[in-house]
Amino acid sequence: MTDLDHPGMVVVLDVNDIGRAAAFWSGVLGFPVQRAVTQFVVLRPEDPGDTRPHLVLQKVPEAKVVKNRSHLDLHVPDPEAARDRYLALGGRLLQDEKNCIGDYCWYLMADPEGNEFCVAPG
Repeated sequence: MTDLDHPGMVVVLDVNDIGRAAAFWSGVLGFPVQRAVTQFVVLRPEDPGDTRPHLVLQKVPEAKVVKNRSHLDLHVPDPEAARDRYLALGGRLLQDEKNCIGDYCWYLMADPEGNEFCVAPG
């Protein structure tokens, strides 16, 4: 088996204000900025054994105008506390009410650039 059989995963988000986006997502995920160049910022866990996907923020000139085709789901022990923390970091709620399927409910939020993500129990 080779590394090609099980590639690592990096999630890339397009952003306009790379500094603001890096501060927001570093605060949300607890990942420090590991690498920053003009067009990219790489956020990843400090522990090399941490297998969570890295987040790359890519500076683009155009603004977000439509719904994302994919999004992040953040699974947290206390969705309400996380929602409040993400709001304090500059995120915003996209709907006043939770989304629910049966008794499983989550919040639909956006980062300061408008990229959607969900906050769910986990």
